[in-house]
Amino acid sequence: MRVLIQLRPSPDVVAAVAAPDLTATTADVTDGLPGVALDHSFTPVALPRARPATDGADPLSMRQPLVFSLAPGEASVLVRGEISDDERGERMALLPGHDPNVVGVYADPVIETSLTCGGTPPVGTWRDVARLLGTGTLLSEGCDGSGVALAICDTGINAAHVARQMGRECAIDRDRSWSPGGVTGEPGRFDVDHGTMCAFDTLIAAPEATLLDIPVLLSRRQGDGGIDGLLSDAVAAFAHLRTVLDAQPAATRALVVSNSWGSFSPLWDFDPGQPGNYSDNAAHPFNIIVGSLEHAGADILFAAGNCGTQCKDRRCAYPSRPIGGANSHPQVLSVGGIDTNGERVGYSSQGPGRLSERKPDICTYTHFAGSKAFGDDQPDSGTSAACPVAAGLVAAIRTRWPASELPPSALRSLINRTAEDRSDVGFDYDYGYGVVDPAAILRVLERRARRDAC
Repeated sequence: MRVLIQLRPSPDVVAAVAAPDLTATTADVTDGLPGVALDHSFTPVALPRARPATDGADPLSMRQPLVFSLAPGEASVLVRGEISDDERGERMALLPGHDPNVVGVYADPVIETSLTCGGTPPVGTWRDVARLLGTGTLLSEGCDGSGVALAICDTGINAAHVARQMGRECAIDRDRSWSPGGVTGEPGRFDVDHGTMCAFDTLIAAPEATLLDIPVLLSRRQGDGGIDGLLSDAVAAFAHLRTVLDAQPAATRALVVSNSWGSFSPLWDFDPGQPGNYSDNAAHPFNIIVGSLEHAGADILFAAGNCGTQCKDRRCAYPSRPIGGANSHPQVLSVGGIDTNGERVGYSSQGPGRLSERKPDICTYTHFAGSKAFGDDQPDSGTSAACPVAAGLVAAIRTRWPASELPPSALRSLINRTAEDRSDVGFDYDYGYGVVDPAAILRVLERRARRDAC
């Protein structure tokens, strides 16, 4: 089983790992761990310490406001390795006791794209999505994504294909893009695939956004279950995005992160209740690093997944509550799907979520003719399409309202509060708070701007 191992080496080593201009190796962090085959191709990642924002609060609870520290005396370091499947429970328990530098051992599960329901025709086109989002109004109000960094964490972007289908340039920031170790290719020049679809869909509402190409799903490791992407590479990607965010001027900080992927099966995870578990464990390193990036000012969106009861993806292996891990994180916007007729698509995962019960947050549009990434007659589908559509809307809003004026938590609350309710009880597990309503969001923000100007 592949695992992430959390270590607490000397402060000097932690500082070397955390420094954006230095590259520490696994050998710099540890000279070996019993029963672990360390992966020396993985660059160690600094994990911030999370602690309660309020004095006297429960230090073990992750369900409260937190602050995060990368100070050398507080942060820890993550390395990657493999342990025997037969001994994984024993090894997880023994390692921290054997080596005082070992803080914990965590699952490094397989992560995969969320595309589904091939063979069913599209409902409407991307221009219908633009109309439903009120893109014309957004543009007339100066909300076009200009100056906003929009990270596509996926299979890589083919910018030329996006530009052809969109009829306009697709701007890729190559300097701020990032690839996992072993992935070859240049930002914006990867094969046309799932990530290209996601990039196209973000630009429907934010045509002037600058895309960061983060091909985290191209990092492939041959294992017993086939060729898989790993959560550890998403950990490294989010650590990179923290350096991107920190380099932005505080007054105009704007980073939107779109994630149309998840972990479909508990077979690659520790059991719920075990300390190394990912799906149900807010203290897993990836869930910690997601919270720290949001706290620093990033808007993070995840697809809710395609394990809805009416049209479940064949890979869905959770018997219930399929929205798990970071897809259900309380500090992210979890996005379900509807078609352009306003009907919920049957594959859109239903709550409750595992880390936060009230998931998905909202629904937006999917299953429309758009990028043609999978052929001329194939829709942009799955919550994989709904998530970047929502990410584009967030990027459009960030054009005028950066994180310094409207923190990510406040924007999430506004999006949820203004959503068009689709039930008689407010929040429900099919639609979340409802269908995103850009016009209502703009009305609230414009009213606030007028009030602040007085």
